[in-house]
Amino acid sequence: MSKITRKEFWEKMRFEYKLSFLNENTLEEVFSFRLSRLTSFIILFLFAVFLITLTSFVIIKTPIRNYLPGYLDSDVRQEMIKNALTADSLETELAVQSRYLENIRAILRGDIKVDEVPTIDSIRDARDIDLEKSKRTSEFVKSYEEEEKYNLNGLAMASGGGGKPMFYKPVKGIVSSTFNLRERHYGIDVASTPSESVLATMKGTVVFTGFDPNAGYVIQLQHPNGFVSIYKHNAKLLKSPGDAVSAGEVIALVGNTGQLSTGIHLHFELWLDGKPVDPSEYINFN
Repeated sequence: MSKITRKEFWEKMRFEYKLSFLNENTLEEVFSFRLSRLTSFIILFLFAVFLITLTSFVIIKTPIRNYLPGYLDSDVRQEMIKNALTADSLETELAVQSRYLENIRAILRGDIKVDEVPTIDSIRDARDIDLEKSKRTSEFVKSYEEEEKYNLNGLAMASGGGGKPMFYKPVKGIVSSTFNLRERHYGIDVASTPSESVLATMKGTVVFTGFDPNAGYVIQLQHPNGFVSIYKHNAKLLKSPGDAVSAGEVIALVGNTGQLSTGIHLHFELWLDGKPVDPSEYINFN
């Protein structure tokens, strides 16, 4: 069997074939075109690249991305954990109230005496803690603990504020400059879109609002546990000194004010007991 040379191979790849469409009755050629193997491969490759690009664009730019494993936003994850804990508490309260109403009905019917009715506290503490877990339940708990053991925000919320306090991300965007104590850059710069909402990182009280020639429009909040948060280069301030704000409440709009501003962004600082701390140690900016 003879070996095909490189020249023969490329000649076969570039050799054009004619594809014709004929009228079945008159055998007249209606349409035709020429196509080589090389051209066919190029067209198929470009079509595959187009499909991959289109699919990636749809996944990245639409809410479909939230259904991908590991892509769920940290804020959404925290909200899901909070809702799950709230639903569990409501279910417990509903069971307590149902038991209480059943006891009231039994007393009115004369089925039981008043002294035999358990108190609300005893009803609340009467939980199925002695029920033996099934094998499937144990496997699910073990799997969930492995997945969530490094989720510090979720653990802090679930423990009722134990450990580090829970902070909201002050603005949506990309970190353009990090905390650097040596260069006296006491905060984090987050590049964002014009007039994006600036959120209170946790509940507190507005202690300062004003305009600084270098920092632009500035708002400062005093929080529990000795924390102070500062938001600079805003386009507009929505709160006044003395206002009480809750975590996640809109307090300003992102802007580009002040001589030291390098573009549309938020300069965010976090201070603890009078000293600047790295906000990335408390907040996930990714």
